[in-house]
Amino acid sequence: MKSAVLVFPGSNCDTDCVRAVEQVIEGDVDRVWHKDEDLSAYDFIVVPGGFSYGDYLRSGAIARFSPIVKSLEEAAAAGKTILGICNGFQILLEAGLLPGAMRVNQSLKFVCKPCKLRVEDGSTRFTTGYEKGEIIDIPVAHQEGNYYCDEAELRRLEDNGQVVFRYVDNPNGSVADIAGIRNKAGNVLGMMPHPERAVRDALGSSDGVRLFESVARYALDVQKEFA
Repeated sequence: MKSAVLVFPGSNCDTDCVRAVEQVIEGDVDRVWHKDEDLSAYDFIVVPGGFSYGDYLRSGAIARFSPIVKSLEEAAAAGKTILGICNGFQILLEAGLLPGAMRVNQSLKFVCKPCKLRVEDGSTRFTTGYEKGEIIDIPVAHQEGNYYCDEAELRRLEDNGQVVFRYVDNPNGSVADIAGIRNKAGNVLGMMPHPERAVRDALGSSDGVRLFESVARYALDVQKEFA
């Protein structure tokens, strides 16, 4: 399995993501610079957290126009597995790969702390390592993590089962306590909490490991299907 971690000016979680993928998933992991234009070689693509372009305008609003995003859109359309974490989630929203938008936290403050999430769907390619309804510990670190969509979009998300994670104790005011959503096809997941920071007990939690294991298991199943 070949994985890519995208890097934008201002990304600061790319090394954490590379190490998490290396720890859990067998195969090569490459950092891919935002000016590159080809992601066709990769099975799993991570859009990491940070402050792309300094979060000017809105978080992810400038990064959305980087050359690599066109290839990211093509990879999403081709059904490749894409994970956007924190700023990566914001970029996916700005690119239209996921519905909704991010607002400043309700507290108007940066929030950085451990967080409990409820797994709403344990059957996605990202969550087969969890049980539906399971409570897991994944930290957050953001100032614009207040997820918003209108009532009609929220109904669509709920009806389609696209809400993957919810906050048990909402840290930012996001609508319906949403912490992570997937696209309708199920191959793109955006989440504000950082699973790559929860891969060892020494870090406070290892609950993020099972997300990466789920991705690896899905890829193996696909390989077997086409073998």
